[in-house]
Amino acid sequence: MASNVDSVKVEISVVLGRSVIPMHQLLRMGRGAVIELDTHQDDPVMILANDKPVARGEIQISGEKIAVSVVELLKSYE
Repeated sequence: MASNVDSVKVEISVVLGRSVIPMHQLLRMGRGAVIELDTHQDDPVMILANDKPVARGEIQISGEKIAVSVVELLKSYE
């Protein structure tokens, strides 16, 4: 028998970086537009659960697949 916890849905997000751009520039963007981020490919990423930071991770690229491996749980979630 499955527990009630098995049916709880959690939204997971990964933050690769951030950028601040003027609204007029955002409105002019179309398909294929590039937004520069304040991070590099090898920098750690933040993993969020329901918009709350829970861990840090690393980007893993294998062929055409991109994944995130957890490298550190944040203290409040250990």
